[in-house]
Amino acid sequence: MGQLVGASAIPKHLEAQKITPKVMIVSMFKPEANAWYANMPAHGFGDLLAINVSTPGLSMLFPYIHCVADLTICQVTTGEAEINAAATMMATLLSPKFDFTKTYFLLGGIAGANPKYATLGGVALAQFAVQVALQYEFDAREMPENFSTPYFPLGTSGPGQYPNNHYGTEVIELNVALRDAAYALASKANLLDHPAAWEYRARYRAQGAFSAGYSQPAVVKCDTATADVYYSGTLLSEAFENVTTEWTNGTGRYCMTAQEDNAVLEVLVRMAVAELVDFGRVILMRTGSDFDRPPPGVSAYDHLVVLEQNGFKIATENIFRAGAAIVRGILDKWNCTFEEGIPPTNYIGDIFGSLGGEPNFGPGSWTKGKGGNISKRGAKVASKRPLVCGP
Repeated sequence: MGQLVGASAIPKHLEAQKITPKVMIVSMFKPEANAWYANMPAHGFGDLLAINVSTPGLSMLFPYIHCVADLTICQVTTGEAEINAAATMMATLLSPKFDFTKTYFLLGGIAGANPKYATLGGVALAQFAVQVALQYEFDAREMPENFSTPYFPLGTSGPGQYPNNHYGTEVIELNVALRDAAYALASKANLLDHPAAWEYRARYRAQGAFSAGYSQPAVVKCDTATADVYYSGTLLSEAFENVTTEWTNGTGRYCMTAQEDNAVLEVLVRMAVAELVDFGRVILMRTGSDFDRPPPGVSAYDHLVVLEQNGFKIATENIFRAGAAIVRGILDKWNCTFEEGIPPTNYIGDIFGSLGGEPNFGPGSWTKGKGGNISKRGAKVASKRPLVCGP
């Protein structure tokens, strides 16, 4: 990507102090980032390319962290899939040029939408991210006859069981109170739609379970499934729906696919253990650029590579439209709500209980609820309830 026209390094008068953004936007690839670059100035946020910060370990394709001139909003592009996402986030959060202890992280990317719960251009805000492909896998032609899917959990003998071998990243849960606050803000956004998207949505009309797919874009609360494999089709999508339900103890509702979410969130969990970030300030947002499974009468192959679904443009635009409403809300109510934070009312963190507390999924906290910080043995949370903002 190289040096961007109009971008600059940190001004000399700010070099001696750390950058303390109120909001850090996390994009995964260029079109997602461009939605912010193109739209922010006209909407009163300033130029996101005004300040251009380098730090070791960022992607060669996306070698800068960008910030508006007053440094309240910054943005980084990780690169696609789990390895790129984890490497970039680790480099970003360990950069000595930043202090992220009070920063809100808004992960905003496009995704494959489950037509049971979302549609093209629709926006989903998640409580859970589930690493659905972290499993054993057979070639489908060699799987046992009684298997419904070639995937089955590690340390088990077949599908439908909870993993017995745990890596810790299988399920990550976010702050529901913050998710709900973000939902209220994003729901005010005027989401983009296009007649061409309705042409493909109409194919789902005959299937009653897909009523959300045959609907106009809206903001919904539902969860993401992470896999490096860009999967598509009814059988895999239904299998990973089941995994999401099983691994979240019946609480999760899978509606968006992703390649990066658990990787980004795991880095944030580890940095929260080290008290470099507050994991209670993380928002996960995905928008539907395509459907994860075909409509009736369409093959999985034609659905993925032949037919045009016409969701990409509205999905990337709605990252900004919904995301901008969230960012504006955080900035406008910073002093009376968001600076102190929105305390979580649910468990937050990974399957190990790394931030303290007891997950209601998995084998239970590995630290008996104390968390992984050896020095303090507890998660850093907001010190008090936020003040209530006026109208």
